[in-house]
Amino acid sequence: MAWIDELLGRTLVLVAHPDDECFACGALLQRIREPIVVFATNGSPQDPYFWQKYGSREAYADLRRKEAFASMHAAGVKDVVFLTDLPGGDELVDQELFRNLRTAYGLLSQLVRRRMVQALVTLSYEGGHPDHDSCSFLAAQLAKQFNLPCWEGPLYYRLPDGGGVFQGFMGDTSEVVDLKPTPAEEAAKREMCMAYSSQGDFLTHFDLTKEHVRPQPPYDFTKPPHEGKTNYEIWQWKMTAQEVCRAFAEFLREQNKSR
Repeated sequence: MAWIDELLGRTLVLVAHPDDECFACGALLQRIREPIVVFATNGSPQDPYFWQKYGSREAYADLRRKEAFASMHAAGVKDVVFLTDLPGGDELVDQELFRNLRTAYGLLSQLVRRRMVQALVTLSYEGGHPDHDSCSFLAAQLAKQFNLPCWEGPLYYRLPDGGGVFQGFMGDTSEVVDLKPTPAEEAAKREMCMAYSSQGDFLTHFDLTKEHVRPQPPYDFTKPPHEGKTNYEIWQWKMTAQEVCRAFAEFLREQNKSR
């Protein structure tokens, strides 16, 4: 696996929410010598459905933050960044990252420069969650701007018939690397996941013995990731895949104008 060595130095791991990192790259995180884990949102949506039993959206965000630091401690990761802690980052709310791409990209660009990042790892463009797809988009733009290798891990998506797929890639799988967690890595990964008690039984959908990564393909972010409804459209969230793609296309148009 010599060709994956480019990820094992100073690598920025960009995910949308606390817990994404466990399943996408929990074992890989333990192998990276200088991991920088960046959470792009506060993990707390506007909809009271997600936070009402915790009393307030702020209380839920605080809980998810505490869970994230406990999880990162289990993985041995010391460099953890919430974009919401940075100047101007308070608008980066769960489910709404696609509405604030320019803010997120500016903050991420500063991090890449200041930390002298050597590689990127992020989430697949798969239509599971609009924030996951936004992280994939942002990482692709950072990789181009800074000439960095960018890899990705899958979480979940929907098939055209509405069925769900967890931890599997869409499209070409010829470059997929199976990381095969060691018993020690699997145990630490389990501890990482257990830190996220707020996420309930959703975590049981993931197999901790499986972890796959691949170089990020050249996605066309102006189009939905697949035919049929995305997972978040099936969940009847307020945004559509076309709306998310329009935000990506607008960002690209603005970037081209500024060059």
